[in-house]
Amino acid sequence: MHIDLKGAAPASLRADVCVIGAGAAGITMARRLIGHGLSVLLIESGGLDHEAETARLNEGEIVGQDYYPLDQARLRFFGGTTAIWGGRCAELDPIDFARRSWVPHSGWPIGPEDIAPYYAEARAALGLPAAPPRAEALAASGVPLPAFDPDRVRTALWSFDERFGRFTAESCRDLFEHPRCTIVTHATVREIVALPSASAIDHLDIATPGGRQLKARGQAYVLAAGGIENPRLLLASRSMVPAGLGNGHDLVGRFFMEHPHARGGRIVDGAAWTLLRAFGRKHRLGAATVAALLRPGEAAQERLGLLNTSLTIAGRRPTTLNESIGMRAYQKLKHDMAPTRGGRALWMRTKMLTHAVLSVTEPARPWLLNRLGRLDVALVVRAEQAPNSESRVTLSRDETDAAGVPRARLDWRTSPLDVDSVAGLVSLLGAELQRLGLGRVEAAPWLSDPARAWRTDALISAHPIGGYHHIGTTRMAADPRRGVTDGEGRVHGIANLYVAGSSLFPTSGWANPTLSIVALAMRTGDCLHQALTRWQRPLIATEPMRRAG
Repeated sequence: MHIDLKGAAPASLRADVCVIGAGAAGITMARRLIGHGLSVLLIESGGLDHEAETARLNEGEIVGQDYYPLDQARLRFFGGTTAIWGGRCAELDPIDFARRSWVPHSGWPIGPEDIAPYYAEARAALGLPAAPPRAEALAASGVPLPAFDPDRVRTALWSFDERFGRFTAESCRDLFEHPRCTIVTHATVREIVALPSASAIDHLDIATPGGRQLKARGQAYVLAAGGIENPRLLLASRSMVPAGLGNGHDLVGRFFMEHPHARGGRIVDGAAWTLLRAFGRKHRLGAATVAALLRPGEAAQERLGLLNTSLTIAGRRPTTLNESIGMRAYQKLKHDMAPTRGGRALWMRTKMLTHAVLSVTEPARPWLLNRLGRLDVALVVRAEQAPNSESRVTLSRDETDAAGVPRARLDWRTSPLDVDSVAGLVSLLGAELQRLGLGRVEAAPWLSDPARAWRTDALISAHPIGGYHHIGTTRMAADPRRGVTDGEGRVHGIANLYVAGSSLFPTSGWANPTLSIVALAMRTGDCLHQALTRWQRPLIATEPMRRAG
């Protein structure tokens, strides 16, 4: 069932579980809970498509390093930012879950064995092969992957979900039609209201576009609104707890992480054709589409004190030149186009046409341009960022959105370890390429700057700052003094409040987060169901749903 609060609004809403946010995490959670026989309210602040007025609810202040405008950094409608997702999927590595002595605040309260079965389910849910692709299989298929020493440099692979709009309303008819799922759109949660004891949640305070207020109640609540909105709403929920829910140790909103992008340098005097064939394009591997990248081996990470950062090799304009006319036109089209259903379809058609052309010309065109000095064989960095407690989301001191919620204030900060880890990987790659006779690496000058400050490059990516990955702001930890939630995603000290999404990640690793978001949402859904079955009586007294009129 679908209730759009732009029209007639019920007096109240009730279900077994209320899920806030209909992105990849919230949709996955709803499906999981329905599968367990529970009823679900899936509450979305936006509608079924992009609306400029709703998007303005995302506006906020940037006070740290430069970042994308916050109203453009995520999408607020059913399906969330996955509506323009590039489909990159990869699993976190075992080292990402471990406590690394050289990485402060590292270590997850769960291990790879805890998430492994959920990765298998998540892969199926995203239309991926059952097992992760292996670089050895790609090399055996004829792709010229260099024989790097795996203790120094490892080749990893992205997979791609090739179904555009997997989480949009059109692809989620199963939820709209399910008798135990009520999807509520144009429903902005203003506050998660706790009991006076603050030991459990009593209800959600929801605002409608027409200015009405209503309550939603459940036995449990899941916050799945993204790495900026999750801490924003917890901090704004202060009628019973002045510091905000889950914030007894001042951790909500801290440890904001991205996968920052940068230029790591370039490869000269080498096998440009071979390297661009291996890394500068996507490949078919059986039924899957994959792309190769490089990261430091685990032995090198420990020996040199490096993060599990990554880079790939691709043709990019030199820093001495301006962006190409074609890329400037594409960027302008993308920037000026509202991400409505029609705009997203046009963007995807343009992207597919571009890839079709490149599949014919790559790597011949970048190789030729490289020979002419018009294109570098560049090291395109997509880095792991170290957890940093000073990198954080807080609330604006004096600005609220149209629903009355204080706006987000982002203070994003990188650290010297982030820079040193890229420099270390670039150095390792340079040594390996020389050993294999494949070229010489010229590291980017910023990597040896004594300031050890991160440096973005507008020519290195269509997304030059980072991957729009909002990570770590409600991190998991067994100890409430080290994290906001426990290893099951439950907020410490609050019996019936859970969090889903990449805000749970204590560390980011090199991998794009969506596959892990889906896997963790499945796991948290199972944990929440088990908790509900353990409760001998309803935790919160609820009232039947009443409808207006």
